[in-house]
Amino acid sequence: MITSQFFKDKTLMITGGTGSFGSTVLKHFLDSDLAEIRIFSRDEKKQDDMRHDLQAKHPEQASKVKFYIGNVRNMRSVEDAVQGVDYIFHAAALKQVPSCEFFPMEAVRTNVEGTDNVLHAAVDAGVERIVCLSTDKAAYPINAMGISKAMMEKVIGANARVAAGKTTICCTRYGNVMCSRGSVIPLFIDQIKAGNPITITDPSMTRFLMNLDEAVDLVMFAFEHGKPGDLFVQKSDASTIGDLAKAVQQLFGDTGTKIIGTRHGEKLFETLMTNEECTRSIDMGDYYRVLPDGRDLNYDKFFIKGQVQTMANEAYTSHNTTRLDVEGTIKKLLTTDYVKEALEGK
Repeated sequence: MITSQFFKDKTLMITGGTGSFGSTVLKHFLDSDLAEIRIFSRDEKKQDDMRHDLQAKHPEQASKVKFYIGNVRNMRSVEDAVQGVDYIFHAAALKQVPSCEFFPMEAVRTNVEGTDNVLHAAVDAGVERIVCLSTDKAAYPINAMGISKAMMEKVIGANARVAAGKTTICCTRYGNVMCSRGSVIPLFIDQIKAGNPITITDPSMTRFLMNLDEAVDLVMFAFEHGKPGDLFVQKSDASTIGDLAKAVQQLFGDTGTKIIGTRHGEKLFETLMTNEECTRSIDMGDYYRVLPDGRDLNYDKFFIKGQVQTMANEAYTSHNTTRLDVEGTIKKLLTTDYVKEALEGK
């Protein structure tokens, strides 16, 4: 349960609210002091499923959740939804790497233009705070999804500068969220239950491992500590895809493996902070806060004689963070509701 004093009698809107992140936010916030939670998304079926699930499992709190059909690409629908909203968690995105590779302009329209729509509408409506969700793939991007998210972060920074003093806009960036919709762990489990070998792209790939509750914790930390233009990163463990596959097989059964090679646009490892960002980061315990570049276009006044450090020794990646072995990965998997429920129904 969220007990922050920020939320008493306030209205929170979650864009992309029927996704994995939005569903987890609801779990945390239903018993909070929020007056209203708005779910903004474009899929009426997912909204209807969520509405009925809330009515069945949380009848006393279901009335505080309001549903808005709309699309971040459509400015009018966003403008209508943000009226009277105090806070926004902006999670709406196209985030499947292969599909964005084949339809890059769709990623631009949702991730870049859609984010700009949300931020402009929110500032005009007097929203107090906005936390936007980004991805490791925005750091040194090599695929269309990552490039669109990197541009999204630039849009966030630009809007944060303009809106400073009116609306606080900040950003979170995280790596692989275990068991989120479309991620690899549910695929592995489904393949094992069907008696098929699990498909592995490259066993040596490394990925950060974060559960959905930790993703919400990161957003909450950014919400409570963020200043305009800040970027927050959670320190996370990682594992190789090979060890992740072995961990899932030890829990659900070994049906063999099949190496299929990397998909379109996939990276060998994830980067949560670039070298350049590390130079302006602050260690806040479990999190890093990356400060925005506060300079303007008049570079002359920032000129400093002598050598200027512009790069750290290395970026913060899934290759150089704490590496979990198979046993450690199993323990991490068991922190997710999805895996625990799948084991119960095995």
